[in-house]
Amino acid sequence: MKVKVSIVGGSGYAGGELLRLLLDHPQVEISQVTSESYTGRYVHSRHPNLRKRTLLKFSSLSTLEPCDLLFLALPHGEAMKRIEQFVQIAPRIIDLSADFRLRQASDYHKWYGHEHTAPEWLPKFVYGLPEVYREEIARANYVSGVGCNATVTNLALWPLFCANMVDRQRGVIVEVKAGSSEGGASPGPSSHHPDRSHAIRSFAPTRHRHTAEVIQVLGQGKETIPVHMSVTAIELVRGALATAHVFLREELHRQGLQLRDIWKVYRQTYQEEPFIRLVRERQGVYRYPEPEILAGSNYADIGFDYDPETGRIVAIAAIDNLMKGAAGSAVQCMNIMYGWPETMGLEFPGLHPI
Repeated sequence: MKVKVSIVGGSGYAGGELLRLLLDHPQVEISQVTSESYTGRYVHSRHPNLRKRTLLKFSSLSTLEPCDLLFLALPHGEAMKRIEQFVQIAPRIIDLSADFRLRQASDYHKWYGHEHTAPEWLPKFVYGLPEVYREEIARANYVSGVGCNATVTNLALWPLFCANMVDRQRGVIVEVKAGSSEGGASPGPSSHHPDRSHAIRSFAPTRHRHTAEVIQVLGQGKETIPVHMSVTAIELVRGALATAHVFLREELHRQGLQLRDIWKVYRQTYQEEPFIRLVRERQGVYRYPEPEILAGSNYADIGFDYDPETGRIVAIAAIDNLMKGAAGSAVQCMNIMYGWPETMGLEFPGLHPI
């Protein structure tokens, strides 16, 4: 018997990606897709790539019926207001927003500028990054979404922190270049084509809110890692590219660590991960990760370089922000929660050229 799922807030980009993925998932039946603005209209009116793939219409939140799993793709701040209602509708929930990503309620005021209205629910949600929290996700009924900029940064650096190779006091300096779809489906000055076209625009030189997730994951709740994140908007529609700088612990630097030693650490950490691809070719245009070739896929391409003179490691990672940074990770978490093959419904490798 297929699992009955519904999507709350399905008219945005992340909701559209969820629809695309779930329509092809062999273990899933989509029951409802809600949108208050588009109630009664076919879902393909907002997601034209789904023409002739489904005759579903958007329904109102007030008509939501019981199901096995709810995907929440609401704007930030909305899921926390209705969480008590949603848990009466479905025994399992995956929330793509930021509402349940952080463990400390006080962090919401610090990073998002508002109080959390349901702080008692924060410890009930597992952070939805399978490469780090797979065992917890498998036992969870409630899983949070992941910030795309946090995901690409965490995946770039996780092996180095797991192996205790990094000088934690010096922390992390990371620059993330982000595509326009990060801004969502509602048009605004930052996404208006005449303003966005050909632009390279720094919009969060400091204190980007996804920084909180990087601190949380890399510190594992035991320490506060200094993380200095900047985010730059580029003309690309889909994609996020993180370039993260860290320094080796002094004793490792003195021992003369080599590039092959870093390779070994990344391979040991990620060799069993179905959606991690290590990239560092000796030549060619694609010798380092590049988000363009990941469009539509759930893969994360990860590479690095090392300066033995200074002990600096540059970790580089690329993802499709709407997939591995949102809908793809959500479906991957669903697969883990139900004990299905983790790659089910997520096998698309991306396109080249695009």
